[in-house]
Amino acid sequence: MITIREMTIRDYEQMIELWSSIEGLALSNADSRDNIESYLDRNKGLSYVGEQDQTIVGTILCGHDGRRGYIYHVAVHPDCRKQQLGNKLVQTSLEQLRKEGIDKCHLFVLEDNEAGNGFWSSVGWEKRSGFYVYSIDV
Repeated sequence: MITIREMTIRDYEQMIELWSSIEGLALSNADSRDNIESYLDRNKGLSYVGEQDQTIVGTILCGHDGRRGYIYHVAVHPDCRKQQLGNKLVQTSLEQLRKEGIDKCHLFVLEDNEAGNGFWSSVGWEKRSGFYVYSIDV
């Protein structure tokens, strides 16, 4: 049985292991232990893990800026897919965003991530167009 609970920094090693194994999930320096710990501290009660037999098999990293919510690193171990775990993690985080007064949430998916794009489309998320995302290393 898979249980969903709030993500903590104690989950970091298992999360990185899962994230590193998921095709299409891009990691960067922003995913360092210190950065994830800071993110979780700023966004308490919004990120979750799915756990089975004390092993993390699903994650969602979620936060907001006071205006819009953002979701990162929704990942489900391939052996645990097709059980609605990804959808349950997303719905849990979205409910918490609603409780904090956030009424819109965005996420980023790499163009060539077929599984990710298929998942988000299948659960009702709308692919946006008409704008670009720009980034710079600071």
